Amino acid sequence: MAHGLGGTKDSGLEPFARAFAAAGLEVLLFDYRGFGGSGGEPRQVVSLDGQLEDYEAALQAAADLPGVDPSRLVLWGISLAGGHVLRAAADRDDIAAVVSVVPMVDGLAAALHATASHTPGELLRSTARGIRGRLVSRSGRAPVMMPVVARPGEVGALTLPGALEDYLSIAGPTWRNEIAAEVTLELGTRKPAAAAARVDAPLLVQIADFDQSAPPQAAAKAAFKGRAEVRHYPCDHFDLFPGKPWHDAARDHAVAFLVRHLASTKVTADA
Repeated sequence: MAHGLGGTKDSGLEPFARAFAAAGLEVLLFDYRGFGGSGGEPRQVVSLDGQLEDYEAALQAAADLPGVDPSRLVLWGISLAGGHVLRAAADRDDIAAVVSVVPMVDGLAAALHATASHTPGELLRSTARGIRGRLVSRSGRAPVMMPVVARPGEVGALTLPGALEDYLSIAGPTWRNEIAAEVTLELGTRKPAAAAARVDAPLLVQIADFDQSAPPQAAAKAAFKGRAEVRHYPCDHFDLFPGKPWHDAARDHAVAFLVRHLASTKVTADA
């Protein structure tokens, strides 16, 4: 299990993990390189390929734990990581189930989706910051940073009304509200939805129907390609996190899905 864009494992994920552990599943919850409790330099820099490698490393680490059946691994990801898990599970025969929560699965669709809730000026400022960040990183200098979440009208990766307050409500002690700006350029080039058709394991996709951050239509298309079980929630992107109206339902649906497909898994937890 891992978080989305700029997230850390102590920021709203532990309640999901503890629910899975209580249901008899073994849980390995991790931070990406350069974030939270994980090592790596530079800090707060998102590499989509690097995060995918981190998922693959976590799968190997989980498979090596005592008592774990290495042929029955599960992937869980939320937001940006909801796309990572599709890519990580594709073309593997050791994955027993996948849970993709409010997933970001199509960068171009997300960019078009953003035009409905952001002014052209806001989008231009974020893109300009990303371009400057890319140029600076290629020169070998320290990354250009931007907030993960900010208020509407400010520069940030997520600037929708309420996004700052929503993220702060789940933020753990290791979370930092900054991220390397060049990720804004990388996001638009990725389409993990294409990997959904190559996921052979049972797949649960949990969609927030009024999601202003991750396009729900793109998530639904990916779910169809992956022959997924789909759960819809009449809410926005952050409303499936702990303390929000639809968290309990999303958590319980995921638990039921995993128990149904992993009924023989034994109990331990490392959250």
